[in-house]
Amino acid sequence: MTIRKSLIAAAVAAPLTFAALPAYAADIVDTAMEAGQFETLVAAVKAAGLADTLKGEGPFTVFAPTDEAFAKLPEGTVESLLKPENKDELVAILTYHVVPGKVMSGDIAGKKMMVETVQGSELDVNATDGVMVGSANVVTADIEADNGVIHVIDTVVLPN
Repeated sequence: MTIRKSLIAAAVAAPLTFAALPAYAADIVDTAMEAGQFETLVAAVKAAGLADTLKGEGPFTVFAPTDEAFAKLPEGTVESLLKPENKDELVAILTYHVVPGKVMSGDIAGKKMMVETVQGSELDVNATDGVMVGSANVVTADIEADNGVIHVIDTVVLPN
């Protein structure tokens, strides 16, 4: 009986041991791909040649427009931006959605600020009542990746 009780105890404890192991954390690009709502963003990142950068060490804070956000742009805009001859414009738009460092929502709660983007321009962030990034609402915050964080936005923000 003692051996049987030990085996049962070990079998019950085993899942707890595995559950305590850290989950694999994907980089920003893989995290976006797995989410299923960023197909346009991921395609644009690849077309712009930024995938390796956003898979790199980081850390990065990415304000990630959903597929629905890209669909709000005037008809033909996304297709036009994905053309090789418009790569510089695409890079500028995408890097305007990226801030160096890992900024969690709790770091900015209750604050208004201008943050410098990887693109070089400043982006208005208002976290006094929810979080607004330029004209976009952050609809989901703090999706962590192993090289930064993603904040989901409902509108593509464009540099001035």
